[in-house]
Amino acid sequence: MLQKVLIANRGEIAVRIIRACKQMGIETVAVYSTADQDSLHVQIADEAVCIGKSSPADSYLHMENIISAAINTGAEAIHPGFGFLSENSKFAKLCEDCRIVFIGPNSKKKKKMGDKAMAKKLMREAEVPVVPGSVGEVTLEEGKEVMKKIGVPLLIKASAGGGGRGMRIVRQENEFEKAYYAAKQESKAAFSHDGVYVEKLIESPKHIEVQIIADRYGNVLHLGERDCSVQRRNQKVIEEAPSQLPKKMRDAMYKSAIKAARHVNYVNAGTIEYVVDKKNFYFIEMNTRIQVEHPVTEMVTGIDIVREQLRIAGGRELKMKQEDIKIQGHAIEVRINAEDPRHNFRPSPGLIEMLHVPQGLGIRFDSMIYTDYEVSPFYDSMIGKMIVHGYSRLDAIRKMRSALEELVVEGIPTNQSFLMMILMHPDFVKGDFNTGFIEKHLEGLLSYET
Repeated sequence: MLQKVLIANRGEIAVRIIRACKQMGIETVAVYSTADQDSLHVQIADEAVCIGKSSPADSYLHMENIISAAINTGAEAIHPGFGFLSENSKFAKLCEDCRIVFIGPNSKKKKKMGDKAMAKKLMREAEVPVVPGSVGEVTLEEGKEVMKKIGVPLLIKASAGGGGRGMRIVRQENEFEKAYYAAKQESKAAFSHDGVYVEKLIESPKHIEVQIIADRYGNVLHLGERDCSVQRRNQKVIEEAPSQLPKKMRDAMYKSAIKAARHVNYVNAGTIEYVVDKKNFYFIEMNTRIQVEHPVTEMVTGIDIVREQLRIAGGRELKMKQEDIKIQGHAIEVRINAEDPRHNFRPSPGLIEMLHVPQGLGIRFDSMIYTDYEVSPFYDSMIGKMIVHGYSRLDAIRKMRSALEELVVEGIPTNQSFLMMILMHPDFVKGDFNTGFIEKHLEGLLSYET
């Protein structure tokens, strides 16, 4: 089993991983930028190493500094969390070259599945349903030929992308060239790779993902699915498990996800993501890492996914079988962001003057903030995740409303009231929503009183 793990991340996910390691008797090493010297993950780790200045490029994206920190502290493994270097195959390869265990799939699998165009090609081979579009990256002229075959509307997407970056919607054929070059430019800036591919736009779909976990002994399991359809500009806002899809479709998605993981000999935790229209589901990508929303799956299954990641990376075989995994009740997660929804969701870094977190059965708050914590302007605006578990979906909604009402974050604007408006919306309560929900109802969702 692993003895010492370096966490190559910050914020709530770093805290989450450190706590899991401590519960397993594994020593921890935190890394931090100069802006994060007072952060919670630095304080609770067994050791902490400064790896650079505030800018992510000088710290959390600086591979050599992170590897040096691991070597100098004797860490035998690195957990990348999510974001930053978590899906970077070059970093995974660098770990392998330095004989450091990368907690996730190996660099070759990460490279294959991290390339969205290559991933679609592999899924076609595995007979997993994919969105109609190009087989791989396309030139401008190739993209236009694909457009003629599948029609508009369509999406131009970055092969190395994620989080909605390097993505453009084309609704008229004469818009294609401008959108093509805009997607390439944004992809180059965000991912240092400007390759793009083209696929049919599935209008207002559900966004459903299946959590899988696999060991090196050929055991592949699914842990159910999550509905991540409540999004703003392709960024998830609320996630829940399970979804409200028909059982027949959910079972088909589970089989598809297992088939996908087996086809690429996947090892460790991962997520198969789908878009779902009224009748069909289509593979869109595989995330080769832990997801922000993994706690809702943990709540309904009782399985600690980070703990399983650490066990698998340490060479252990999965103890459970598929029939052992039961989905019980309903879980919801909301992302608490330091932002001002009424001013175009403008980030709102600053000093947290007072923090009060609700407690109770089935309530969990994953965060790195505390009273007198300074929220940095250099990183993502998410400062925490509230997760609740109820015996039914309606019970979970009510529990989340109560938790949000009690949560106090003073000193900076947050999106708490905006989240409450979503949870109160009758369409959300009925389960009548898709990825266009926030855009459709935005004016009403911003009508809360302060």
